[in-house]
Amino acid sequence: MLNSNMTQQEKLNSLLSQKMEELNERERTINELQDMINAQNEKVQKLLSSVKDALLGFSSEELTVTEKDGKVYVAMSDKLLFESGSARVDKRGKEALAKLAEVLNKQSDIDVYIEGHTDSKPINTAQFKDNWDLSVIRATSVVRILTKDYGVNPLQIQPSGRGEYMPVADNESAEGRSKNRRTEIIMAPKLDKLYQMLQ
Repeated sequence: MLNSNMTQQEKLNSLLSQKMEELNERERTINELQDMINAQNEKVQKLLSSVKDALLGFSSEELTVTEKDGKVYVAMSDKLLFESGSARVDKRGKEALAKLAEVLNKQSDIDVYIEGHTDSKPINTAQFKDNWDLSVIRATSVVRILTKDYGVNPLQIQPSGRGEYMPVADNESAEGRSKNRRTEIIMAPKLDKLYQMLQ
């Protein structure tokens, strides 16, 4: 009986130490994940600061720089980038994109999304069938300038058109429509390492 009890005790001790080791491993993983999340947040704050510094010479009517959900958003008004109904970037817009490209070229570990947005007024010209068309082609124009003129890595950047479907203001007023006509450049640090850890 004594031998049997000892064996039982040994089994329990072995199980207990196995569980303790599992708990320690989990704690190590949680700490590692927390360190990665903190590093990501720090990267976003540094990126935000770099972008704000680079674009200091532009007014709030021309562009705004904000941070939301771990991403940095640069919203450029259509007045800064394009003439009405056009997808050709003008001189002042190119100046802003050149400044932004300087930041992007120092940040190889971020993904960049270029989103074209319009107001709800219909457009139908020889060049653009509708607002979807205009928003996509404007986003592509910005991508071409960033990659071809200023050397941003094409694998890092992705254009898309949102048309009139993600307004930031009311389309009933001229001021609201003006705010909705914008190109957003969204920068997000890559999360590859974090995803690998979670798997």
